[in-house]
Amino acid sequence: MMEIKRKMGIAHFARRIKHPRGLWVKMAFIVVLGLCFVFFWSFLSSYASSFNVQRESFDDIAEPVSSRTKPARNEVTESSKSHERSKVESGSKSKEGRHVGGSVHKHETKKKKEHVVVSHPHKKKDLPKPVVVVEEEAVVKEVQEQVEAETEESESNKEDGEDGTESDGNEGESDQNGDESSASVDEEVEEKKEEVEISKKRKRKGPVFDPKAEYSWRLCNTRSKHNYMPCIDNDGLIGRLQSYRHRERSCPKKPVMCLVPLPHDGYDPPVPWPESKSKILYKNVAHPKLAAYIKKHNWVNESGEYLTFPQNKTAFSGNVLQYLEFIQEMVPDIEWGKNVRIVLDIGCSESSFVAALLDKDVLTVSLGLKDDLVDLAQVALERGFPTFVSALASRRLPFPSGVFDIIHCSACRVHWHSHGGRLLLEMNRILRPNGYFILSSNNEKIEDDEAMTALTASICWNILAHKTEEASEMGVRIYQKPESNDIYELRRRKNPPLCKENENPDAAWYVPMKTCLYEIPSAIEQHGAEWPEEWPKRLETYPEWLTSKEKAVGDTDHWKAMVNKSYLTGLGIDWLHIRNVMDMTAIYGGFAASLVNQSVWVMNVVPVHSPDTLPFIYERGLIGIYHDWCEPFGTYPRSYDLLHADHLFSRLKNRCKQPASIVVEMDRLTRPGGWVVVRDKVEILEPLEEILRSLHWEIRMTYAQDKEGMLCAQKTLWRP
Repeated sequence: MMEIKRKMGIAHFARRIKHPRGLWVKMAFIVVLGLCFVFFWSFLSSYASSFNVQRESFDDIAEPVSSRTKPARNEVTESSKSHERSKVESGSKSKEGRHVGGSVHKHETKKKKEHVVVSHPHKKKDLPKPVVVVEEEAVVKEVQEQVEAETEESESNKEDGEDGTESDGNEGESDQNGDESSASVDEEVEEKKEEVEISKKRKRKGPVFDPKAEYSWRLCNTRSKHNYMPCIDNDGLIGRLQSYRHRERSCPKKPVMCLVPLPHDGYDPPVPWPESKSKILYKNVAHPKLAAYIKKHNWVNESGEYLTFPQNKTAFSGNVLQYLEFIQEMVPDIEWGKNVRIVLDIGCSESSFVAALLDKDVLTVSLGLKDDLVDLAQVALERGFPTFVSALASRRLPFPSGVFDIIHCSACRVHWHSHGGRLLLEMNRILRPNGYFILSSNNEKIEDDEAMTALTASICWNILAHKTEEASEMGVRIYQKPESNDIYELRRRKNPPLCKENENPDAAWYVPMKTCLYEIPSAIEQHGAEWPEEWPKRLETYPEWLTSKEKAVGDTDHWKAMVNKSYLTGLGIDWLHIRNVMDMTAIYGGFAASLVNQSVWVMNVVPVHSPDTLPFIYERGLIGIYHDWCEPFGTYPRSYDLLHADHLFSRLKNRCKQPASIVVEMDRLTRPGGWVVVRDKVEILEPLEEILRSLHWEIRMTYAQDKEGMLCAQKTLWRP
């Protein structure tokens, strides 16, 4: 009976709809269907989001364990043998285990959903395109594969005698506003034990490069065009309506698989060193805002096709050599090129300071600030000076603690006292104990001067000199960081406070700046406890805190022999046209040390997933930086003449979403006519060679013996 009534009701409802007056009934019916669809869709979306949620903040990530704490022996052993697993709720996290001088260092990283390259039968006229497909995988399988990759990496590190913790793939955007909370060592050990048990049951992914993938290329269509820096330029849809560059480093959600175009008027081989100190080709660095900048400043002139840099006209108004002599007269302990070897220069201006220090055997790294839209950092790189680009806002710079002999800021327009003094506290972190902070400016506001005086007093910096240099009319102040912790205890007000003991001063990858003071290392097994030997003796000195001295010595001897026997003569590289060099997988800096007598500088990159050897590289008087090669590097396109990658891809394994994007980044970093030398397993080099051929690189040499090999290739001017 009920069934009959139901059918009669449906028939009556249908007749009502057909009736002209049934328009409202029709609309009501459509609305009801729409609401049902929305409810059903929201239910499915909420269910899916519980498995894959992109991280928007790092506030909930625990602080890495400090290298300067002294945990129990069993805790160190357990943590060095185990690995972090990504947590599914509200994103994912990983802590980077690092082993330096017997201490465990951790870097915090970020990760997102993965992209998988699959083969595609479709081909175009010239070369086939790489097809990138987003696959929705079960999160359990994703975590299992990542944990397995981490376990195999740690086992290989263990065989080498160095313990490190593998981190997950690190691409995509992330925002960091607050301080991290601290996690206890016991909790980390328990988590790692669980991960090891799970990872033993998992299988590793396939080869690094998909052997069936086919590639063709397109140009990047970005607002910054030929100067595109993927993790710095704000090129998203919303970003086009906002600021030109990100406030903090923020990478595209998908791996960059497009090629950066050449400058408008083309690109010619750069002026060789040392002639490039005084002139460069204008069209290689052309930019509309740079043209306007040149008209207002006399330290750079446009002369035909060149930009010239007169030695008698600098930003210091007088002679820059007089400026350096003035500094050393005020503080005689600053012996340029002996006691002082490594300098960080905040902000890229006209680089005369960097050029003058090079003549004194001082290696200066220039920090090009991300809001410099004139692209002076690119000009510095074209001239052959060590430079990288980064924000200086709320995250730490990618350097370990206590490594710079001097930090220099000349009219860099940084408000050091703002935000609780966190920027100056970051300088305090990376400045060597007893190191110097030099601040010079033409016009100082009284308010800023008073705030700076109060801040430096609160962190116990001793002001050694405060004078005006007559020739340049610049006020110069020289501060010195304390060499021991005793003075911190004498402060009446403990503000800023001392950092917690379990906070790691060397953690620098996507870690927020702290408004606290790290204790100065005092034990002989801690890096930074003593000032290094004078240059050049420090290059061959191995400090007490380095636990693997024999490996460091072996690494130096190995690369010295390799460079002398094959790199300088056997690869066909014209070293007279090589100036800017990057070692993409520096370990102990042996490759850079072997080139110290050549007219080159080497940026030693220590990947964040590798054992932390960067403090030792700085101790030797060399420069370097932390980086994750799953993301683009912080510099302009066409910055380097030679890239050296020793087992980069086999060490990365399957951490990155799209390994071919690393090759695209190598193409972005290298100048036309520049070189790439890759040493790795044959199974990696063969597909890598095919990718380079698809990019129209010229393969100059390949060599294989057993399962290992080497590939040497040169970039051409080709663009799609």
